[in-house]
Amino acid sequence: MAIAVICPSCHARFQVSDQYAGKEGPCPKCKTKITVPALADEVKIHGPAEYGGAKDAQGRAVLKPIERAETKVQPAMVVGVIGAIAFAFIVAFFLRSSVDWKSSAGTIVLGLGAVVLAPPLVLGGYSFLRNQELEPYRGTAVIVRVAICSAVYAGLWGAIWALKHFLIGDASPEIWQYLIVFAPPLGIGALAALATLDLDFGSGVFHYVLYLGTCILLRLTMKLPLV
Repeated sequence: MAIAVICPSCHARFQVSDQYAGKEGPCPKCKTKITVPALADEVKIHGPAEYGGAKDAQGRAVLKPIERAETKVQPAMVVGVIGAIAFAFIVAFFLRSSVDWKSSAGTIVLGLGAVVLAPPLVLGGYSFLRNQELEPYRGTAVIVRVAICSAVYAGLWGAIWALKHFLIGDASPEIWQYLIVFAPPLGIGALAALATLDLDFGSGVFHYVLYLGTCILLRLTMKLPLV
């Protein structure tokens, strides 16, 4: 059996036979006198086959480690999210010339679209961006959290529209004015994703941008301004 030795002077690593355990000798690289660790000083790491925790009278392991089940993205969810987005764009394409978007009816349609579009995008984004080291939310928990996050996202989209018209009016905004309009909701959306879905801030930004970008592209499809 070999003993691992590290020279304190040159930090060279080498192995010596266990017959030299506890003895002194020169480092093969810098010739500094070093002491080989005694066998009692060695740290042994037992593998699962060698040590399995508590055992019964027959020597069988009583305790077994809890294995984390790997949760993969479900193809059905991917298809559902893509299908929902594609359907939204088809509807937007056919509505762009048949609805007066400046009327109250047009405003209601846009508001309902922002609300209906949020849940599939929030759920789909969560499945892609969630922390793989954490157990995913399931059942009632994921429904409630997706619903809360969706409500925040839809509310922020309304806040963006109101902020733009309050600060700029009907004029075409400059680039720096867009930054003023979009920056606060972007931070709030990322924090909402962090609070409801346990995404880190960076992933929360991407999660909210998925929703925000889809809403903007739908408006462009309907020949409407960005906001």
